[in-house]
Amino acid sequence: MSVQATRARSSDPAAGDGAVPLSRWRQVLFNQAMSDAVPDVRPTAESVASLLEELDDHDRETIELRLERWSDDLVAALMVLYPEHDVAALALRLVQSAVAGHRRRSPELRRLDQRRLLRPDWLQQPGMFGYACYTDRFAGDLRGLRDRVDYLRDLGVSYLHLMPLLQPRDGDNDGGYAVQDYRAVRADLGDVEDLQRLASDLRGQGISLVLDLVLNHVAREHEWASRARAGESHYRDYFHVYPDRVMPDAYERTLPEVFPDFAPGNFTWDDELEGWVWTTFNEWQWDVNWANPDVLVEYAEIVLHLANLGVEVLRLDAIAFTWKRLGTHCQNQPEVHAVTQALRTVARIACPALAFKAEAIVGPRDLVQYLGQGAHAGRVSDLAYHNSLMVQVWSMLATGSTDLAKRALSALPTTPTSGTWICYVRCHDDIGWAIDDADAAAAGLDGPAHRRFLSNWYSGEHPGSWAHGLVFQHNPTTGDKRISGTAASLTGLADAETRHDAEGTGLGLARLFLAHALVAGWGGIPVVWSGDELGMPSDPHWARELGHEDDNRWAHRERLDWTLAARRSDLETVPGKVFQGLRHLAGVRAGLPQLHASALTRVLLETDDGVLAVLRTHPSGAMVCVYNVTASWQAIEVRHFADVGISQPFDALGGHRVFGGAEGWASLAPYAAWWVVQGP
Repeated sequence: MSVQATRARSSDPAAGDGAVPLSRWRQVLFNQAMSDAVPDVRPTAESVASLLEELDDHDRETIELRLERWSDDLVAALMVLYPEHDVAALALRLVQSAVAGHRRRSPELRRLDQRRLLRPDWLQQPGMFGYACYTDRFAGDLRGLRDRVDYLRDLGVSYLHLMPLLQPRDGDNDGGYAVQDYRAVRADLGDVEDLQRLASDLRGQGISLVLDLVLNHVAREHEWASRARAGESHYRDYFHVYPDRVMPDAYERTLPEVFPDFAPGNFTWDDELEGWVWTTFNEWQWDVNWANPDVLVEYAEIVLHLANLGVEVLRLDAIAFTWKRLGTHCQNQPEVHAVTQALRTVARIACPALAFKAEAIVGPRDLVQYLGQGAHAGRVSDLAYHNSLMVQVWSMLATGSTDLAKRALSALPTTPTSGTWICYVRCHDDIGWAIDDADAAAAGLDGPAHRRFLSNWYSGEHPGSWAHGLVFQHNPTTGDKRISGTAASLTGLADAETRHDAEGTGLGLARLFLAHALVAGWGGIPVVWSGDELGMPSDPHWARELGHEDDNRWAHRERLDWTLAARRSDLETVPGKVFQGLRHLAGVRAGLPQLHASALTRVLLETDDGVLAVLRTHPSGAMVCVYNVTASWQAIEVRHFADVGISQPFDALGGHRVFGGAEGWASLAPYAAWWVVQGP
């Protein structure tokens, strides 16, 4: 059916069965755009119509159906972001990009689009199990990584996040987050064709490729910034540039410092630019101006380019910082979610297999918004990091108490059924103690004091601590004192193994398993950071590498030790015990429908202080995850299982029945983890 025929049919009030209702998008495309009242829009509309005419019948129908389904979301987002601009013209530009992106999509990826549309909950399946690494530190380069796919499958990985690999600036580049070219790959890792081949190989093995898309800033050497410095006003408007300190000082009154040690302040004077440019993270990372619609169009094109290389998930880096507003801390502004909605809609029209993941390391109360609430429900990111869960896991291990975690995790707003958490014990970044003061007070704790305690515990400074982390970015003014370190170092496993302390090694292993079982049992996608699956310690030589001297996060971004990996099947070794333990978690997860991410999660508040119990409710039956966060035996009343319909409690992780004593209490070994379901 031609565009003109579709327009005539859908505009006709007498159209018979099957007529498509006239949506707001069609009003923009076929009525406003063809009207003499908006002559500036007409060329763009005609070009889109012409582009649709060039599609074959199948593709034309596909795009028209997607426009009918999702274009209203695009218009709604643009009206929030750019009320003073010509929203109709902007929408047409973005749809033109989407149509062109769809035309460039390979048959293999178009088939993937169809598969994902038929299973929209693909990310929520319990068989999803993640792994994150730097390409070079895992396998040397992209070709080397293709040779290591069997290792990932052995672990049970179905979701692979490769840390920044797009071309960064030379020299210090914030671990790759100062991107110079979004359409090129770091030369030492390979090229775009290597990335495309890797994505195809992974897809053939059932592994989805995840890459970073840095949204808040670009490198000072990026083409946009270079052209701005060369005097092109069009590109100068891509950034926040001020001729003097009046506006920067006004913003600074309410802005925090992300890296106070080596990047104080949020603005940098640039001689070539002859102005103060906004630089939240480093002086060579220039914040882009999302209030400029041209920036949105540029990033939409980048999204489509990466999707057509075979990327299945984009991690939206620093998404919380993208929108600026005077008098605020310029994080979590409402427009952030409209930005995501606009980009997400363009992707749904062109490449619906692509998913978005919000990298929003924000306070607990702001977190759920990134999965979509209110008008943005189901329209923004598919995934978000459960930073609060990670922090509470470490807090419980340090204190042996679950009271704060029960209160904090119970206080989180309900997760949208279409949203999925990324759950993790740690990541490439440092651990910041994002504990809400109100939650701490409700648990009888002083928030700042508890955060100081956790920092001291995990740096090994607190008496009795078994942890050996490193202090990152201590700010005496704010009290912020973050921690670096691998899971093995933070759980005491690495130090105990070095000292040949068998008891300490056993306890370290137990803590490490408990932490991973807890995040794997929460119901999102558990992601293991490279090296943690082998119990690798923090790298003691992290500062020897050029460019890493001032950033101790490289201690937990170590190169994978393939000598240790060769022992991953040997249960007489620590690498073997850790690898097989996490492999077991992935295997058991895959067979439990209760761990579908859409299942309701509720923390049971009536357990003893050393025990965390989490109820997951699913049509297939209930599941109660039980965790002893202490080094002592604990107990749980078996009535908690019967109350939710589990008459024959069975621990799916341990493969055994759960029995209560004469008084109805079941005993939990130190650091035990149970996933209790109805037994056979």
